[in-house]
Amino acid sequence: MGYETRCLIGGEFVEGEGASIEVENPASEEIVATVGSASLEQLDLAVAKATEAKASWGGMPAVDRAPLLHGIAAALREKTDELALLMTTEIGRPLSESADEVEWCAACFDYYAEVARSEIGRVIPPIEASQFSVVVKEPHGVVGCIVPWNFPLLLLVWKVAPALAAGNTIVAKPSELTPLSTLAIAEVFSELPDGTVNLLAGAGDVGAGISGHPGIDCVAFTGSVATGRKVGVAAASRNARVNLEMGGKDPFIVCDDIGTDGLEVAARGGAWAAFLNAGQVCTSSERFYVMESVFDEYVSAFVEHTRSLVIGDPLESATDLGPMVSATQRGKALGQVEDAVAGGAELLTGGGNAGFGKGHYLEPCVLTGVDAAADLLREETFGPVAPIVPVKDLDEAIALANGLDFGLGANIYTRDLKRAIRCVKEVRAGSVWINDPLTDNDAGPFGGFKNSGIGRELGTEGLDAFREAKHAHIDTEIEVKDWWYPYG
Repeated sequence: MGYETRCLIGGEFVEGEGASIEVENPASEEIVATVGSASLEQLDLAVAKATEAKASWGGMPAVDRAPLLHGIAAALREKTDELALLMTTEIGRPLSESADEVEWCAACFDYYAEVARSEIGRVIPPIEASQFSVVVKEPHGVVGCIVPWNFPLLLLVWKVAPALAAGNTIVAKPSELTPLSTLAIAEVFSELPDGTVNLLAGAGDVGAGISGHPGIDCVAFTGSVATGRKVGVAAASRNARVNLEMGGKDPFIVCDDIGTDGLEVAARGGAWAAFLNAGQVCTSSERFYVMESVFDEYVSAFVEHTRSLVIGDPLESATDLGPMVSATQRGKALGQVEDAVAGGAELLTGGGNAGFGKGHYLEPCVLTGVDAAADLLREETFGPVAPIVPVKDLDEAIALANGLDFGLGANIYTRDLKRAIRCVKEVRAGSVWINDPLTDNDAGPFGGFKNSGIGRELGTEGLDAFREAKHAHIDTEIEVKDWWYPYG
């Protein structure tokens, strides 16, 4: 298949003038395409084009923007097969998961097309009878989007859809590992005014250029804590607005009240939460806390289910897990496993390459006996690894869940409503899933506490992340006020 390798700037497709980026298929380790990254001069041009488009797009009534956003959703659905194949080629995940991602993107555009039509502020009570007061919400202007490789389209759309719905224009950069699927969606924005959406390939230099560019009014970023801090500092240095999602180390708590059938469900749900996209999900469950009375039974069910998963070619319909995205990512995940084993942990299953001579395959790993100080229980793994730890009660589980400087998501399995509500109240995470791991909702905000980020995506909160609030105070009478000078 052919690949779109050009950047989109001001409505035109242009070859990137910067360094070349080689795109690898992680299943075969073959280079499938070469993409030219944008030069800093091209970044300046993209920002200029986005600035020019602010007036036409930002001034368009939301009722007129809505059908255009619905049109983007329809265009994405029409390209499902093409985009799914591109993402699987770049990332290595099963084709069915990539197809799901395209639908999630389309649904997000549909959601914000309607949400942005429902309000643009609110009327507030005046101080006096002759006054009228309103809060008006306006777009920031030009939004810079910096997107990771694990969900290259979805995490782009979670920024672009609400930002466009709010009336902003866009300059976006995908990861250098996965530029093809992002560049391939350029044509879905063809009905928007030229310059409304600009897509630039590039690595860290382009991302840094976006973060620090004086013409970009807001930066939305998803990625590592280290890079997110740099983005935040660059944006703060010029008082630009910023929205950061910086990953996590999500806990998965299993209570002893769910029964034998519930343990089987929780084992399957836990494996899915830990191994989806080969564990390369910001909300992957990366530390399991299971109550002692059901620990052995749960571990047995988890290991049995894990061993049943099919590791293979991501283009095959029977495949559950494909390769990891790169040798570097595989090495990081496996390194944490090996360090944990060296520290006394027991690897119950996984760790091999599933018999593949090529490709960054890693059989999903399940471990017990991991030392509490090991990186495997403290640092983000981003791989198909599940360390399972026994806890004596919910007090200990919640304390451990809250014991790190991350707070993106958390999963709890329980039939006890009091326990569920307690976890919702006490677990410090932006999303708390009870008995249904990793289910996102376009209407519900997504983001993290502590080092997991600043701000929220999705929901009305995600729309407000791309809007400034303005208070307009109008007095219909021109008269001297009693509280003016002179006081005497």
